[in-house]
Amino acid sequence: MFRERTGTAVVGTADDLVRARDRLLGPDRRLTGEALRLALSDLHEFWLAAHAARAGVGGPGGGLALVAVGGLARRELVPCSDLDLVLVHDGRRGVDEVAARLWYPLWDAGVGLDHSVRTVGEALRVAADDLRTALGLLDLRHLAGDPEVGARLAATARQAWRAGARTRLDELVESARLRWARGGEVAHRAEPDLQHGRGGLRDAALLDALAAAQLVDRASAEVARARRTLLDVRTELRRVARRPRDVLRAQDGDEVASALGLADRFELARAVSSAARTIGYAVDVALRAARAAVPKRGLGVFGRRVPARRPLDEGVVLHGSEVALARDAEPGRDPALLLRVAAAAARGGHPIAAGTLSRLAGSAPELRRPWPPGARDGLLALLGSGGGLVDVVEALDRTGLWGRLFPEWGAVRDLPPRDAAHTWTVDRHLVETTAHAARLVTRVSRPDLLLLGALLHDIGKGRRQDHSEVGAALAAQVAERVGLWPEDVRALTGLVRHHLLLPHTATRRDVADEATVRRVVDALGGDPVLLELLHALAEADALATGPSAWTGWKASLVGELVARCRAAMAGDPLPAPEPLDRRRRELAAAVSAAGRPDVLVDAHDHAATVTVVAPDRPGLLSRAAGVLALHSLEVHAAVLRSHGGAAVDVFTVSPRFGALPDARLLRERLCRAIDGALPLADLLAARERDYGGPPVDPPPPNVLWFDDESTGAAVLELRAADRIGLLHRVADALERSGVDVVWARVSTVGSTVVDSFAITGATALDGRARAAVERAVLAAAR
Repeated sequence: MFRERTGTAVVGTADDLVRARDRLLGPDRRLTGEALRLALSDLHEFWLAAHAARAGVGGPGGGLALVAVGGLARRELVPCSDLDLVLVHDGRRGVDEVAARLWYPLWDAGVGLDHSVRTVGEALRVAADDLRTALGLLDLRHLAGDPEVGARLAATARQAWRAGARTRLDELVESARLRWARGGEVAHRAEPDLQHGRGGLRDAALLDALAAAQLVDRASAEVARARRTLLDVRTELRRVARRPRDVLRAQDGDEVASALGLADRFELARAVSSAARTIGYAVDVALRAARAAVPKRGLGVFGRRVPARRPLDEGVVLHGSEVALARDAEPGRDPALLLRVAAAAARGGHPIAAGTLSRLAGSAPELRRPWPPGARDGLLALLGSGGGLVDVVEALDRTGLWGRLFPEWGAVRDLPPRDAAHTWTVDRHLVETTAHAARLVTRVSRPDLLLLGALLHDIGKGRRQDHSEVGAALAAQVAERVGLWPEDVRALTGLVRHHLLLPHTATRRDVADEATVRRVVDALGGDPVLLELLHALAEADALATGPSAWTGWKASLVGELVARCRAAMAGDPLPAPEPLDRRRRELAAAVSAAGRPDVLVDAHDHAATVTVVAPDRPGLLSRAAGVLALHSLEVHAAVLRSHGGAAVDVFTVSPRFGALPDARLLRERLCRAIDGALPLADLLAARERDYGGPPVDPPPPNVLWFDDESTGAAVLELRAADRIGLLHRVADALERSGVDVVWARVSTVGSTVVDSFAITGATALDGRARAAVERAVLAAAR
């Protein structure tokens, strides 16, 4: 069978096994997916059977058997997997010597091995205490030796599981939850754990275990296809990585996708997300069904206690622990019933009964345009439910009900993010943003528009145009369909169109500049309500993006910009830029008198302000930026001022990891760099080598110019791949070009930076000189 499937010759030693395996995994990719897994399984089964005979395992009646569990037992062996083997015996002597002859050749050849030697009774006792062992024995497969011994262990293990699974259900659920907490969600993670994450292959095995216990039916064909998809991806991932890796990283995506006949890593990510959602939803339903099948304490196996039915809303009840339809509900005549069910479930954190979802999917009528007020109220109640929204939307989406409410959702369903800063797929990000927005509704005068804006702000992604403009058009379409007033349609459209305006402006421009404030006010048509909504949406959007997307520094910048815009909208004078405080003025005077640089370091909660004061001369910005990079400090902003003949450069920084560096060491290095005594270029190059070198195949850098966004200065905006010391090199290029930098803003999004510099001087306005500056900056960014 093995020769027929692969054309590979029979193998003898363990080294032969390894060489044959390596040929199967060779670059020609003659076998892929399921064919490769079967070939690997055939190879190892054939070799282990022959090896076991040579080691003395014996045959029928010998009381000794070699059996497999795990991937080999299921004939799903993926590359670089350990072999999970058990030597089962009837208590005879000499088994340890046989085991040594079995295991040592495999170890010597570098084959990964998870092994044990047990009697049938010992294996059952271990399984009674160890859940992983109990689940592994459900897949047991005989390889060599006495088949009666292996069959007895397989039969008794399955019988013991069926008899005891009901008492172990809580243990099973808790084990899964701990695994999910470690592995995250496969469906919505940018870099999913295919094996251990929620909706991954371990969950597919969990469904099989529940079916083996006769608590649920066997998995559907749809789940089987989803499992095969994840197995195919895991197979090619391990072949690409040449190591036992289960996390699908972005850099491996294109190669894995190509091996599976997919266009690119984004198409691969959508396939993985869809498969994982299928498995995850099936697990949710199966666990609820299993709990319902387990008799409550105090009742016999056949005891029944009718769950109470508690009213939650018109036509909606809580039946046991699930939200269900009331007996007199008529979904075919009640178009708002679906949303009342969903809102009740999300509000109470209860799942919707599978039968209720099925009945609604089959009989709930289409909501006509415009929606009746009851349906719109139900939608807003659902969106305002907070964390309970996530599971409810997932259940509605898996049964086709969410797409019936929002046909526009199809383009973002399972859509992977385009940068590593995003934790979730686009559809899940929209739901997470709405859940965060629900906690901010008391800060705005129109909570309904905030919730709708949060749900729709990225609905335009997945298309080839600006997602804010496309999203605004789609938001207007949704708003009209749900029955908003025309002025509210315009407000929601503006909210989606401008949802990036505040964070992008605050992190890339000088918020104290009147021209910056006027630009934002003009973009919003002077509407203070829209400004208020955008402020809340910016926070919710960032919180749903990732753990580091909403920092105290970013919140303060956006807050300052909003305060200045609000003052401008009210016709109040804008606050003047804050003057240098007394400490910095005194330090500047001392530096002017002594001619020696000095440094102040002020630590805050998660960041710091580093003030560099030195005699005013070119090169200060680049040298300071270089020293900060040497100390793993990420620069967010730099404001360059002068006082009494001394330059006063104030940097807002935060550590990339760890704690802030010692202020005395930072001061000493900055002073040496300013005096030219520190070889910054060499030190930064060495540091980049220590951290893996520059990015591999980075996108080309790009420079944009803006003339109307800063009073008296032009703004040069650089977009480039992030590198250690990038700000140092770019600032050095600007200084060598003869321009004066007034301020700098540095924004990092995943592995990409958007650095903005306000520059003055003749070269800031002259077209030919600008081209030279641009060439110098691009060269520095490469």
